[in-house]
Amino acid sequence: MEERRHQQPTTLRLRSVTPSLTVNDLQTSLAFYRDVLGLHLAEEYQRDGQRVGARLEAGAVSVLLAQDDFAKGRDRKKGIGVRLYWTTAQNVDDLAKAIQSRGGVLSQLPTDQPWGARDFAVTDPDGFQISIMSPMPE
Repeated sequence: MEERRHQQPTTLRLRSVTPSLTVNDLQTSLAFYRDVLGLHLAEEYQRDGQRVGARLEAGAVSVLLAQDDFAKGRDRKKGIGVRLYWTTAQNVDDLAKAIQSRGGVLSQLPTDQPWGARDFAVTDPDGFQISIMSPMPE
């Protein structure tokens, strides 16, 4: 068995993913991710004295936000067909209530899913959808 494993091509092995989201208004998005969802600001990126991006963190998860330069037009839709799935060991019902108490609007209330998770969803100011889930006890 050991010999066979060495004969197979090496596959890609990842440890994390950090999505980078281009946003219409960096300040609005920062406020949403930091003040509503509860991520913390880990790093800011500036160009010519202007804030153009930021990295936010929650546990082992990072999200990059980048101010759109509007080179592709101001009416370019963002968030279409994109959903971020975040997994936590925390109680999702409590998280959902906390987000609502900070002004967040849930696009899906906490729900038991047939695949063994309980999740809820929010949509960020640019239309990026986020599902926050926790495995259900067996």
